Amino acid sequence: MAEKVFLNDNLIDREEAQVSVTDGGFLYGAGLFETMRSHHGVVFRLEDHLDRLFSSARALSISHPFEKAYLREAIDRLLQANQLAEARLRLTLTNGPLMVSEEQRKPTLLITATEFRPYPAEYYQAGVLVILCPFRQNPTDPTCGHKTTSYYPRLLALDLAHRKRAAEALWFTTDNRLAEGCVSNIFLVKKSILHTPPLETPVLPGIARRTVGQLAGQQSRELVEKDLSLSDVLEADEIFLTNVIMEVLPVIGVEQHTVGDGKVGPITKRLQEGFLQIIEQQCRRQEQ
Repeated sequence: MAEKVFLNDNLIDREEAQVSVTDGGFLYGAGLFETMRSHHGVVFRLEDHLDRLFSSARALSISHPFEKAYLREAIDRLLQANQLAEARLRLTLTNGPLMVSEEQRKPTLLITATEFRPYPAEYYQAGVLVILCPFRQNPTDPTCGHKTTSYYPRLLALDLAHRKRAAEALWFTTDNRLAEGCVSNIFLVKKSILHTPPLETPVLPGIARRTVGQLAGQQSRELVEKDLSLSDVLEADEIFLTNVIMEVLPVIGVEQHTVGDGKVGPITKRLQEGFLQIIEQQCRRQEQ
């Protein structure tokens, strides 16, 4: 069966999908995207993804006519067309052609869904290595804190990490504050207290980041959002990364530095288990 995508109001075969050569997302990276996952055919925290998308669209002047109900229906239609229950989805939204009047402009909406492929099981059992990103995140960049299609610097840093046999690269700001990973948010554990950079750093308001914050409350675990430095990273008892695909991913090494005792820590394990439980609970379809 040919893979279907949802492009500008229509379900079509992937090979037939075409985007205008004048599209601002293609030419200038003037667009947004959301990476999502479905479990049992239900997209995990879809409303949170749509809220973030709409908030970023307003902040970055990416105009579109879509209602959330329309996007929810489009996603359901796509999953059904591809016969996918466990899927990785991507929703991309651009302004369309930029060199026309706003009245003539037609945004581009593309939604894709492929089989969900989790990170290797050994990553969660033994933990992963990360490197320090040689690039810097500029707090005055208006796109910081938004999931834009101008993503190449992140991919370059991630490729550098992979070439060094690491799973991620940690970004710091131009004034040396810890920010996030290329594709993840970061948490440190010190003396049983969770620490993470505040959204104002700025960092992406991750869906998994928010979920971990809720989990911390449920597990009576203190969570502090504050500016963090490289020293905080090196002094942490545990470190883990989050996004909706990797869930809660333990870090046991930063460059040549060993985190804690070099094993997945107990707090990280509890949060891993709690995160999986939340996915099961929130993706359980209501019986008809």
